[in-house]
Amino acid sequence: MARNAMFEGLIFDEQHRPLEVGWVGSDACYLYDDDGFLRHLDAADIDRQVLQFFKNQVMENKEVAIRGMLELIGKDDIFTKTALEYQITHMDENVDQMIPPQARNMLKSIGFMIIIDAQGALLDIHMPDMPDIDGFLGTGDF
Repeated sequence: MARNAMFEGLIFDEQHRPLEVGWVGSDACYLYDDDGFLRHLDAADIDRQVLQFFKNQVMENKEVAIRGMLELIGKDDIFTKTALEYQITHMDENVDQMIPPQARNMLKSIGFMIIIDAQGALLDIHMPDMPDIDGFLGTGDF
């Protein structure tokens, strides 16, 4: 269980209705409206599924992703490379961290959506094509 819902405002049901965040005690939940009955779905379970999806996407192109990140931060030493590899390998363990509100709002404004069912299973992630700005490939190129 998590105290925070990492993807608050980005989780939707199959009809593309946004899910609110609530708590059971101190544990964050996404509230799924199932014909008037609010199902409290553990935010940590859903967030972990989303992080696992992103981890799988990055792992398919791990070397290219690491090379790109090293170029982006302007470093190319063994310690930075090892740190990045560690972060990618353990990406799905970062549940209960918050995405800054500005980043969530930006993702929402471009149409990023995480679709789940009434049991909290990840059905789809809508990642709209991003324009190529200054040679940076957007999420649509995964």
